[in-house]
Amino acid sequence: MQVSHTPAALSISFDDPTLVSAAGLAPTMRLADNAGLSTLAQHQLTVAGDKGANAGAKITSLIAGMVAGADSINDMDLLRHGGMNRLFTRIYAPSTLGSFLRAFTFGHVRQLDAVASRFLINLAVQAPALVPAPAATSGYVFVDVDDTIIEVHGHQKQGAGFGYSGIRGLNALLATVTTTESAPVVVAQRLRRGSCGSPRGAGRLIADAITTTRRLPGLQHQKILVRADSAFYGSPSIHAALTAGADVSVTARMTRNIRQAITTIPDTSWETIEYTDALFDEDTQTWISSAEVAEVPFTAFASKPEVDQVPGRLVVRRIPELNPKKNVDQPGLFDLHRFHAVFTTADPALLDTVAADKTHRQHAVIEQVNADLKNSALAHMPSGKFTANAAWLVCAVMAFNLTRAAGVVAAGALARATTATIRHQIIAVAARVVRRSRRLVLHLPEGWRWQAQWRRLFDHGHSPPVVVSS
Repeated sequence: MQVSHTPAALSISFDDPTLVSAAGLAPTMRLADNAGLSTLAQHQLTVAGDKGANAGAKITSLIAGMVAGADSINDMDLLRHGGMNRLFTRIYAPSTLGSFLRAFTFGHVRQLDAVASRFLINLAVQAPALVPAPAATSGYVFVDVDDTIIEVHGHQKQGAGFGYSGIRGLNALLATVTTTESAPVVVAQRLRRGSCGSPRGAGRLIADAITTTRRLPGLQHQKILVRADSAFYGSPSIHAALTAGADVSVTARMTRNIRQAITTIPDTSWETIEYTDALFDEDTQTWISSAEVAEVPFTAFASKPEVDQVPGRLVVRRIPELNPKKNVDQPGLFDLHRFHAVFTTADPALLDTVAADKTHRQHAVIEQVNADLKNSALAHMPSGKFTANAAWLVCAVMAFNLTRAAGVVAAGALARATTATIRHQIIAVAARVVRRSRRLVLHLPEGWRWQAQWRRLFDHGHSPPVVVSS
């Protein structure tokens, strides 16, 4: 394909049959093809009947539509307008893709999970900066676990219910991996009933996430730290991480034994940390802040049999409990604090007390992934059938990882940008498709700000494909 930057694309109308509104989709899907997406789906999926025919091409169509901005089955029609059929072949109708998803069973969803895992590994080969190995001094690769409620409407939504958020929806459990040098990508996902508790099935998902993380290039022998909030402070989740060879950093609920352990911390052990509105004193080289942190040895699940007990550290952050109505001329009789406890098995040589607290607070990065997905392909759950929605979730995750890889290849600020930003700058680009001397030519806008980034993605897409893992 030849690329031409002319002002021609600036004057085309949207009913022009040669127009493509997403010129960046072609190099992005070439990246997906080099990572073996279609081949993996074709080999792994065994959906029966005519609905399951050509599974690789149908999965590719679904993900291409999501990358281009589709958040429902009907939106897949954006792949079939204008000159898109000149860039892509075998683009399926939305009705065909909907029938394909509704033919899924739970076993087929698990097959698609395997496709997503292998696809991410191959993307990491294609874009080494996607999940780079951390420097020796930084220590850990971080796997974050969290769930989120996806609101649904209609009476035919299987599995929909009211969960902890009070919103009627379905519950998506996600695990992401990130390093100090990279933005997060999703390594495991599971759709559950809307009324289920957060930790249900988390042990299996954590084990799958660590297995996939270990298979990523350069991470085979890296230390892994699993971070989670208090909903996952339980024996199944923590033991799943430890059994897989990872350490944990989990927010602890303020139970009686946790409060009792906090009372044993000496007053001299509290250390001021960088926190909201903190100031750094150059003279003393310390932070002037209202927040302090300390730690105490702690054994989780001490009431259970010895085989289930987990020795570690309890890292505690305390913040003054201020009364805004209190008279400033009449201080309180004694100081009151709010405590936030984190149970961790992290190596103290890699994460001391202050570093362990700061590292755990960075677990909030997974909330950005949740918001990103809900602002793109997970804005809706398109089907009334639970397994179809579960397959849609896996496709949405693959589209998210593919878009992230495209941003990494394009480099610059796009390496850490959101899906919407990457789509706006290098994917949703108007262009005119013409044929000249039996060659396909794209006429792109002249003076386009992100031309260099798009060109890097386009040139990278013509690299030799990787060997697809089985």
